[in-house]
Amino acid sequence: MTAPKVKIKKGDTVIVNTGANKGAKGEVLKVLPAEGRVLVQGVNMKVHHNKPTQTSPGGIERKEGFLHISNVSILDPKTDKATRVGYKTLENGNKVRVARGSGETLD
Repeated sequence: MTAPKVKIKKGDTVIVNTGANKGAKGEVLKVLPAEGRVLVQGVNMKVHHNKPTQTSPGGIERKEGFLHISNVSILDPKTDKATRVGYKTLENGNKVRVARGSGETLD
């Protein structure tokens, strides 16, 4: 079974639709298309306890956890609301992503 097409890319600004972090906005740091997961800056923070070693002092580290791609939506650059993603071919032949809500290009 092949993975579905991912319309969210690294660097996009997204909003969380569901879950404990609903309404949180952030930039996509990493996308795992095969697993259908995204890493969003400052969202879904996890706590990791590190043991001290010779090179690092250890301690408590907070870092982002992955979210399922269905739980996030791209923010429309014009209205700053969640929108779907469509595709459009420009006159010069380039294919670009567009926000379905306003028609603004996302690339």
